[in-house]
Amino acid sequence: MKEPHNRESLETLPVDIFGFIFHPASTRYVGNLEKEMIDQLVATTKKKAGVFVNAQLETISTIQKQFGLTHAQLHGDESPKFCLQAGALGLQIIKVFRIKSISDLSYINEYEGTADYYLFDTLSIQPGGTGKKFDWSILDGYRHKTPFFLSGGIGPDDAKTILKIDHPALFGLDLNSGFEIRPGLKDPEKLSCFIDQLLP
Repeated sequence: MKEPHNRESLETLPVDIFGFIFHPASTRYVGNLEKEMIDQLVATTKKKAGVFVNAQLETISTIQKQFGLTHAQLHGDESPKFCLQAGALGLQIIKVFRIKSISDLSYINEYEGTADYYLFDTLSIQPGGTGKKFDWSILDGYRHKTPFFLSGGIGPDDAKTILKIDHPALFGLDLNSGFEIRPGLKDPEKLSCFIDQLLP
């Protein structure tokens, strides 16, 4: 989320968490907005996740207080120890892993018990989303108990495919570029139609 009026238009949708990106290289970066806009942007009853890439713990703590964050999505090379330290700030931790093959699931072992959720996204050289899917069947090999968000190229036409995914640890979906009018501006109609297909 980047624009207050857009945030307001999504308030009535059954979305649990709004995301705010604090990686300066991203076109969705909100850290340079004026205070008045920031105040309007975060004036929501939804849970709020800050997206960080190799940020300092002090930076996350400061932004947590400023924005009233409930979650931190760690999209960089953060260690298991760092995940625990960020969680000690009172945040729910979502650790991101980039997936291309089943071997990419192997190094998750050391993170068990250090994050509240994982998020599986498509492998890319640079941090951030690619707008492309990875082979979701790879997740059949995920056997840990930590619940995960599915991400990576999810679009309005994927509802039927997602409904066929039968994995006990699938917790939620991370929806971004496939539902945007432009970076940071979501399309309420697309989101509403998509969610209606998923919910009974």
